[in-house]
Amino acid sequence: MRRITAILCATALAGLFAAGCNSDKKTYSDAEYIMFADTLSTNMVFPDGAYFSIPVASTVACDYDRTFAVEVIDQGSNAIEGYHYRLKSNTITIPAGERTANVEVAGIYDHIQDTDSLGFKLHLLVPDQVRWTGLYAGSDYTKVVFYKGCDYDLDAFDGWCVVTSLLLYDYPSALDQNYQRLILTEKHPTEPNTIILHDFLYDGYDVTMRLTNDDPMEPVIEMDEDQVLSDEQTVFGQINADNKILGTVSPYYDSYYNTCQKYASIWLYVYLKDLGTMVGTVGHYYNVLEWVSLEEAVRLKIENNMSGARDPRDDPDYPRNNQGNADRE
Repeated sequence: MRRITAILCATALAGLFAAGCNSDKKTYSDAEYIMFADTLSTNMVFPDGAYFSIPVASTVACDYDRTFAVEVIDQGSNAIEGYHYRLKSNTITIPAGERTANVEVAGIYDHIQDTDSLGFKLHLLVPDQVRWTGLYAGSDYTKVVFYKGCDYDLDAFDGWCVVTSLLLYDYPSALDQNYQRLILTEKHPTEPNTIILHDFLYDGYDVTMRLTNDDPMEPVIEMDEDQVLSDEQTVFGQINADNKILGTVSPYYDSYYNTCQKYASIWLYVYLKDLGTMVGTVGHYYNVLEWVSLEEAVRLKIENNMSGARDPRDDPDYPRNNQGNADRE
């Protein structure tokens, strides 16, 4: 999933770093190796031009500065140095008494498209005697991936939205056999960071989703438990519990949103209860939500006859003119 991860630090290395440490001295008897802390770093680029860090680590500290060159490997890269990104320096220095340093990279925001996923490879140029050739062979290389991040904007998720649902694919409504539908969403009037999804999967049943915004690297979607997705009779053709199909976000998969691209990915955990007691699990279902303009919503309704409880031509912002009336003929 386009799942967003911060730079990962190898926990196995942490144990190795601690093994030969003598807190009273700055030199160590253990073998010295220099490497990138991980083989992959995924990062977001924001308009502020801030640098993100690619950590380099040493298994030991020394009582002198250590400086190493870093080179960009063009092969297999789709990011262009100087256009999509720039390095703050082509060298890194691990200060005396320290075991870490960072390669600083800045993405060039204006040259990154909303849908870009860009990457390049770095090579840490170290002497053979400090290059790890055993368990962590190849750790003098790392892949850097970055993409455009947009400032949090709840308004981006207010309006018309196309839902593609694997739940609808497996369990279409008896009244509608499509697995795609056009819905209207709006900001909750009292709950912060919350969007109401009107007629989300089945007509007449609204649900809410909450967009977390405390960490731009983790734009996670949360949902209250026991939200009613539909009645059982309409979907299953029979009643197995209390005639309510319930849902919330899956505990096994991440649900997230992307402000730049105006979409959300929701893994739904769908289940049944009877008088508050769990009866059974229907399953975990992937759903993609893509927000579109009013004009695009009208086009989808007219040209594709897209399903949905509401007609975008009834939107107050849709021009009430002869063309608008002709759309319904």
